[in-house]
Amino acid sequence: MNLSPLKSLAFGLIALTGTVSFGQKTSQKPKLVVGIVVDQMRYDYLTRFENQYGEDGFKRLQNEGFDCRNNHYNYMPTKTAPGHTSVYTGTTPQNHGIISNDWYNKFEKKHVYCAEDTTVASVGTDAVGPGQMSPRRMRTSTITDQNRLHTQMRGKTIGISIKDRGAILPAGHTANGAYWFQGGDEGVFITSTYYMDELPKWVKDFNKKKPAKAYMKDWDTYKPIKTYIESGEDLNAYEGGFRGKETATFPYDLKKLGKENGGYSILKTTPYGNSITTDFALAALEGEDLGQDADTDFLAVSYSCTDYVGHNFGVNSKEVEDTYVRLDLEIAKLLSELDKKVGKGNYSVFLTADHAAVHVPSFLSDNKIPSGYFDMRSFRNELETFIQQKYGRDDLIEDISNDQVFFRYTVLADESIDAEALQKDIKHFALQHKNISKVFTRAQMEQGSYDSGVAALVQKGFDQERSGDVFFILDPGYLTGGPTGSSHGTPYSYDTHVPLLFYGNGIKNGHTFEQTVITDIAPTVAALLGIQDPNGTTGTVISEVLE
Repeated sequence: MNLSPLKSLAFGLIALTGTVSFGQKTSQKPKLVVGIVVDQMRYDYLTRFENQYGEDGFKRLQNEGFDCRNNHYNYMPTKTAPGHTSVYTGTTPQNHGIISNDWYNKFEKKHVYCAEDTTVASVGTDAVGPGQMSPRRMRTSTITDQNRLHTQMRGKTIGISIKDRGAILPAGHTANGAYWFQGGDEGVFITSTYYMDELPKWVKDFNKKKPAKAYMKDWDTYKPIKTYIESGEDLNAYEGGFRGKETATFPYDLKKLGKENGGYSILKTTPYGNSITTDFALAALEGEDLGQDADTDFLAVSYSCTDYVGHNFGVNSKEVEDTYVRLDLEIAKLLSELDKKVGKGNYSVFLTADHAAVHVPSFLSDNKIPSGYFDMRSFRNELETFIQQKYGRDDLIEDISNDQVFFRYTVLADESIDAEALQKDIKHFALQHKNISKVFTRAQMEQGSYDSGVAALVQKGFDQERSGDVFFILDPGYLTGGPTGSSHGTPYSYDTHVPLLFYGNGIKNGHTFEQTVITDIAPTVAALLGIQDPNGTTGTVISEVLE
């Protein structure tokens, strides 16, 4: 066989190295994994705003990476804390124990927050409460923990978010640092003594530059507002807006509005909060020398402002569209810096969301789609009246929250009331109530085994110790609260269907319409890195993703 000099050289190199590299494929595992969670991102934001995106952000991840187009949450409630935890632990609240953002603790007789920890102190702020946070309520390990363990703690983990829970839970128990934004009159990133006693120099330097101050400016649309045809009218009845401005319409003078909207905290409800998140992530990349040695590092970035904007303005707003137009630029900026600092082909990325969101119910109603608002206070009063009439006591219920009913077991014991009988009575009562779709009991969750339908999603979100005694689910399109803004938390597809993109070292180019679930992410990353799954993992490897 006669070979050209070029081909001879190529075959000679293959003989020497044993490998040949095309595109981004390398013979080594990534030096850095970047996990991106976008708070409250519906899957259809990728398709709806497609014409607004450039080629270097979301489209780069889609076109050069792997797109799981039918990716869902496989449990309820679809909320921020359980969402971030499930992405990184590879399991559901049934195992990792983060059953909501906050929940009623029947043993402490009070509501507790997912990341609160009064045994630690704030670092980087004089305020006491904002820094008293840690991952201690999370029962299982994360993929970030497993990477640290695999590398004998040499591989670093840094978690970053505007929200404390968005930084803390993904970073895991063994993180080198987790940082979140302290608004008000400070506008800085802080942490807790769970991680360190003093901020690193690079964080101090970042905060000294007062980066938040530069973003207290006008928020107007990035592109001409007339080109934002993928969203509703700017002036409508479905948006909340800001105190101090009569209409929820562009532009917004943030410096002026900040005086009545929490100072620097107003940035959380604008795309500029995502910008400062990227700024801080790039500072961490440089300050921590991430991806610069043979031990894989992990950078967990959560973009929280999309959630605040969605809650305030609704998923069909011009504000949401502009926020995603700008987030696309932030993703592009992050990828560009990763190319420069770590090297294209040396890092891997996954991008997903912690939950999606429903259209504003009043908007749906105006368009003849069944939807509305559920009066929780009225329901509670009616339920308590029913129990009083049935059992002659008004103190059998200890708490109603997160669409769960908690019993006061001391009274049940004193009155010899059978808990399962009470569960069934409440279930029967609630099912007759308008706009309650389904009701499940603790007995069903503990004694049954569900592998499909809403019951399976409820069971995967049920924690024997922390969850309540009766669970009720509203009709599709129904929320508690007022007539403006969007929300989430249900088992319905508008809350469960979220993006899942993989990109970079070890990742194939392609897409799938086969259903994947959020708990598949951690074991897929574990397979990519050749490390142990997180210790509670119930998801499986998405083999089509990996080279």
